[in-house]
Amino acid sequence: MTVAPSGPEFSIQDIPFSYYGSWLNISPVVAEKTYADDLHLVSHQTGLHPVLRLVPSDAGATVVATPTLLTWRTGSGRIDAVYDGPDSLRIRGRRLGLRLAAARRTLTPFSGTYLYVDPVDQAHVFTSYETGRRYRVTVLSGAPARTGGVEALGSADRFLDLPGDQPWEIAIEEYATARRPYPTSVTFDRLCHDRSREFGAFVDAVAPWRGADSPSAALAAYVLWSATVAPAGFVTRPAVLMSKHWMDKVWSWDHCFNAIALAAGDPELAWHQFHLPFDHQDGAGALPDSVTHSEVLHNYVKPPIHGWALRHLRRRLPEPPDRAALAQTYDRLARWTGFWLDARRAPGHDLPHYQHGNDSGWDNATTFDDHRLLETADLAAFLVSQLRCLADLAAELGEPVDRWTREADRIRTAMLRDLWDGERFTARSPHTGRRRASRSLLDLMPVTLGADLPGPVAATLARGIETHLTTHGLATEPTDSAHYLADGYWRGPIWAPSTLLVEDGLRRAGYTGIADEISQRFLALCEKSGFAENFDAETGAGLRDRAYTWTASSYLILAAAQAERRVTGG
Repeated sequence: MTVAPSGPEFSIQDIPFSYYGSWLNISPVVAEKTYADDLHLVSHQTGLHPVLRLVPSDAGATVVATPTLLTWRTGSGRIDAVYDGPDSLRIRGRRLGLRLAAARRTLTPFSGTYLYVDPVDQAHVFTSYETGRRYRVTVLSGAPARTGGVEALGSADRFLDLPGDQPWEIAIEEYATARRPYPTSVTFDRLCHDRSREFGAFVDAVAPWRGADSPSAALAAYVLWSATVAPAGFVTRPAVLMSKHWMDKVWSWDHCFNAIALAAGDPELAWHQFHLPFDHQDGAGALPDSVTHSEVLHNYVKPPIHGWALRHLRRRLPEPPDRAALAQTYDRLARWTGFWLDARRAPGHDLPHYQHGNDSGWDNATTFDDHRLLETADLAAFLVSQLRCLADLAAELGEPVDRWTREADRIRTAMLRDLWDGERFTARSPHTGRRRASRSLLDLMPVTLGADLPGPVAATLARGIETHLTTHGLATEPTDSAHYLADGYWRGPIWAPSTLLVEDGLRRAGYTGIADEISQRFLALCEKSGFAENFDAETGAGLRDRAYTWTASSYLILAAAQAERRVTGG
């Protein structure tokens, strides 16, 4: 049986070819912002590590990628690759050869890749210092591969060459120390059929509403599906990495957007996304800055949007969490909130502070130009939302509610009293009390409180937000600002999380017209420029990492809401 690949085609330069649950991908991206001439088999165990170069015998081969199949084509020649589960690939060639070569030419006692022939099954095995894993190549059909560098030390070309003058097929497996010989009971075409069916089921689950007005929904779903890894190392649950390029971590606010996008279609995976950083909550209640296979970083934190996110997540879940799950969530969210109230408030201060722009998630926003350590209104607003969420959870669980509502009211009052200047919110140094306004969109983020804001304040914020709206969406620094930079990270580019948070807050504050405009422009931006980490606010070009999951998730969230409004007339 021959199965036509299903799902959208995509650029392998922008989006890696990978599989749900796998720590592997095929991509030209071999390091941060570094693209190789050839595609590589890349592993994300212990970090991003290119292991093998995949070099067709004809340098003019073109690459076509779909969720099911990766293909090199040249004239009548063709090489196809498909996943056989999370840790194995099958690759076959017809009238086109392929060289598999160690990505690193030099082997030292502490780095590089060693090649040997396993006498147990005669397979060729590359073993990598960088990943701590082996990569076994088994020839399933065709002539034995020509090799070089077997058992070589030092600098050498370590490779297998598959012939172009006859059909061939191989399997590549990633594993730790040993495994049984590769089984050959499943055909290549059967694998294609199974992968197509699996991805189709995922798309149908997470985007059943998709249609002509959401043309990028299937590709957004693929970005999430392909960036999902199985539990390993410090990753305690199935996890959607931010990318299988160099942003191969879970950061402690990025995960919230992925959880919301997955909630209706894959509630179990969504629940895992929400809780994964909480698995590494420290004694002070803080969440880590980030989690990946081999490290957990606590040098910064990320903003407490988790109460806001939990409300959205629960509204989308097809069934409510049971009492035990809700009680655990309440305890974790209470400890995270307690960190901000206890460890991040100066004596006598009502408002908590960030220690660096990185804590806010807006690393270099102009809000932080004069001082990095600041009491900011976005932080206060997020905590008010989180405290109100805790009050609701406490009521459900029969726990005391008043302490949460009192604290929410206290911080809201202080935010309006100490940081509002009549036109926008300012930031304040907890050391000096000095207040400063910037033109960053960050200073308008209290709009996320929606109807919990005084009407005149919400109206003023809505007008301010309009000054950030370009043809393509919400610039994080206005384009007429002296500090605007087209590729300035949080000093101009459009970002998915700020877009989603602002759109939601405006809608709940009653400003549905501008909320609709923001949503429509962001959807059009993704349909034009893909799912980049951020976008040039003036041209709409995708910037930085081009396969970012919170961008894909934000597209799915906004597109699903748009489809629902069209049905309900809301």
